[in-house]
Amino acid sequence: MNNLGRYGIWISHHSWPQEPNLIATGAQELESLGFGSVWFGGSPPDDLDLPEAVLAATTTLVAGTSIVDIWHSHGEALAASHVRLREQFPGRFYLGVGSGHAPTAAAVGQSYVKPLTQLRAFLTDKLHRVPPDERMIAALGPKALAAARELTAGALPYLMPPEHTAEAREILGADRLLVPEQKVFLGTDPVEARAVARRVLKPYLSLPNYTTPWRRFGFTDDDLAGEGSDRLADWAVAWGDGPAVRARVDAHLEAGADHVALQVLSADPSPHLPRAEWRAVAEALF
Repeated sequence: MNNLGRYGIWISHHSWPQEPNLIATGAQELESLGFGSVWFGGSPPDDLDLPEAVLAATTTLVAGTSIVDIWHSHGEALAASHVRLREQFPGRFYLGVGSGHAPTAAAVGQSYVKPLTQLRAFLTDKLHRVPPDERMIAALGPKALAAARELTAGALPYLMPPEHTAEAREILGADRLLVPEQKVFLGTDPVEARAVARRVLKPYLSLPNYTTPWRRFGFTDDDLAGEGSDRLADWAVAWGDGPAVRARVDAHLEAGADHVALQVLSADPSPHLPRAEWRAVAEALF
């Protein structure tokens, strides 16, 4: 059963403060605003202490990792942490994992060879203690989406448009969760919005896992050159006033998503909880 509601929040675990009281108040505000979930990006560590703190501070909020990179995880420790969370907070945590990228594998001395095979093995060998209906994977291509259907509760696509959401739903079928991430920026100044978009897109322009499917949606070398074209920035980030942003987000729901994980962007580039921006987005959505 989908207990997530329509909208959640995606945010890197690096953006959360260290102080327990600040973690708790941030999580409680998300819950009070009406968001159904919070997803921790940036390959959270295996101890899952941050999701545990967020769950402990709230009563209905669902938490998930989006995602733990398999190259940086000791699967047995991750599975043990999941057991701890599911015992304390049954039905409120999803363990999202993914095969990462060539640079993330190289960073730990691994070769990025047959990443989907490696991901399947990680799920079946290292995470066998995690029930399939409590784990999800970052799936973009048809084979990865088929693996999500076969081995997990569903898929966590990242940086993909509603057209991809529709395709993913076809592959997953009706009984798997589909939770795409969508970047949003509330602001009507195109210069500011595109500057924010380019800042967050920059790390992805050199990653074939993203640029290859983007080309399938009509983007060219010109769009991907430098810091990315205006067209790419406008496509990747839903920006504008409240109704414009809501329409872009809801397009994923109309295409078959169960829930949308919003990465709410701020003009401030420093790692922080964008609580003012969360409040503004909640006002636009609820």
